[in-house]
Amino acid sequence: MTQPTDNRREALLAAALNAADRGWHVFPLRPGIKLPALHGERTCTGTGPCAGGHRKWEQRATTDPDRIRAAWTRAPFNVGIATGPSGLLVVDLDTPEHKGSSDAPDGAATFGALCERAGHAVPDTYRVRTASGGTHLYFTAPSDVRMANTQGTVADSVDTRAWGGYVVAAGSTTPAGAYEPLCGPVVACLPSWLQSVLQPAPKASTAPSVAVAGQSRRYADVALATETRNVATAQVGEREAKLFRAARALGRFVAWGDLPQHVVEQALQEGGEASGLSASECRSTLRSALNWSIAHNQRRRDAA
Repeated sequence: MTQPTDNRREALLAAALNAADRGWHVFPLRPGIKLPALHGERTCTGTGPCAGGHRKWEQRATTDPDRIRAAWTRAPFNVGIATGPSGLLVVDLDTPEHKGSSDAPDGAATFGALCERAGHAVPDTYRVRTASGGTHLYFTAPSDVRMANTQGTVADSVDTRAWGGYVVAAGSTTPAGAYEPLCGPVVACLPSWLQSVLQPAPKASTAPSVAVAGQSRRYADVALATETRNVATAQVGEREAKLFRAARALGRFVAWGDLPQHVVEQALQEGGEASGLSASECRSTLRSALNWSIAHNQRRRDAA
């Protein structure tokens, strides 16, 4: 009677090892569903991998074959891929009923329309059919920026998973169906035009000149308060993205001398932790986004 379970466990172990062989960091999901099988922070005993502090699924995801075999010999775990550590950005083309509406076009249609408007074909890359009938498009993320998750930024029923996110790997199954690869294994680089949609360049400033610097600083203070509040009240699934965008937006005020960098860092760090992000997640996201914004906004607003 245990043979089917043993076969299933072996198949899922093979799926996990196959993903790890491609350099993708994997971790176990609960059998038959999409939730992480690792313990949460509230139940953490502070031992083993967490001896130095609680380690979440993104931190514990691994490519180590020995660790993977040890985990998947215990149960037929589904396979999660931590997209950030894996250097991936995955575009999730969802079905409208999964978003609560059966009348709206699906993610594949809206993404195809976006590609057409941008003057590009739908990128040819490794794809996985999801259990709900949607599609995951896998891309290699750029190495010089830290991409965050998005929800609806690209188009309706189109989300993305990067740092702070994960996808269910091909070979996993849920009561709704299986995750199946749809094409060959080649993963394309994230197209530059799509990256620009996900991370639009800061708009050219039309702020007042140095003659009204006091007004500019008041504007910066309002922006700081607004962005901090947006980060602190962000919902699960959008927290890192909102923190990233806030740091990008406020970095220009640091570059222009309107806000001290340590003030921005402290405010957004507190806002991110208030939303439920860990201190290390906040620091990492803040560092990359804020430094990028400061570096790209060195020219003052009043320059010719």
